[in-house]
Amino acid sequence: MIRWSRRAFVMVWCGWLTIGGLAGTVQETAAQDPPTESRPKYEIEMGTWISKGYMRWAHDASSVAGLGDPTSQLTYKDVGTNVIELTGRAWLTPRWFGRLNVGGAAIGGGRLTDNDYGSVGGQRLFSSTNSDLSGDSLWYLNADGGFRVAEYPNHRGWLDLFGGFQWWYTKFHATGLMQVACDNSAVPPSLGLTCSPAGTVTNQGETVITNTANWYSLRAGASTEYRLTRRVSVVGTAAFIPLSIIDNKDTHRLRTSGPNALQQDPSISILGWGVGANADAGLRLAVVKNVFVNVGYRVWWNYAIDGNVTIHGVNASSEFPLTQFQSIRQGITASLSYTF
Repeated sequence: MIRWSRRAFVMVWCGWLTIGGLAGTVQETAAQDPPTESRPKYEIEMGTWISKGYMRWAHDASSVAGLGDPTSQLTYKDVGTNVIELTGRAWLTPRWFGRLNVGGAAIGGGRLTDNDYGSVGGQRLFSSTNSDLSGDSLWYLNADGGFRVAEYPNHRGWLDLFGGFQWWYTKFHATGLMQVACDNSAVPPSLGLTCSPAGTVTNQGETVITNTANWYSLRAGASTEYRLTRRVSVVGTAAFIPLSIIDNKDTHRLRTSGPNALQQDPSISILGWGVGANADAGLRLAVVKNVFVNVGYRVWWNYAIDGNVTIHGVNASSEFPLTQFQSIRQGITASLSYTF
């Protein structure tokens, strides 16, 4: 997991270093007279993002005697998800523009791993289960405004700065339970927590956990295009997310009775804040006049710095520190765009 988060961070950091060097020409370029255009320019783009997602969250309830830190750690991995996205950009003046990007997909597979820890005899794994992810969906929206700060000599390309808002939503349904590990001695009997022997398979085809996560983010970044030939260009975008709010809800559908029963919808709610980054890099090919084919690679990363986890019991609720929440999505992009 750490490998992927560092990779995402390094990619975006390198992008920002490159942008920083290019942006050194901003003052000089902005002072020049902008080129004139006879009419506004628009661009529409339709494409796909063949991506894989990874989300993990954990909390610390070790204030309850017998529970470990982390107490529970849930990891959601989905297989390749084919996102369909649509982007529109309008030039309000020869230099100022607005851009709207939306995407959505069904999530058809993957795995949830749920690890729980006790502290009897030290930090120990109490229970580990796997569940299949049978769905459900992924949606996102980016709304940005920006300004062209530089045009490269000999019509080689351009550099834009932008800022805006991002909403990123995922919903998973986890079905069935396979007990991978169980050590009932890791928690005190007084807590009333038990697990089935390793290898036990139950609740096949039944939804056991539903997870819904929303990231609400502010972002700022830069986009650039550099033409290698008359038809082929290198393109890239890097954005830093200085503030992102995570609103996550879990419904544990099997814990409806007994001393550790949870409320339903939600059973657990998480509210926290953090940072993130987006990075895209690729090639742009001019097919015919005003029509372009784009291929590349994209990484999105959001990471919670602080937050709280509320466990909604049937009779009372408890609040504990959020120790980890991280979302990563990455994969190949391809699109067809038309300017007019």
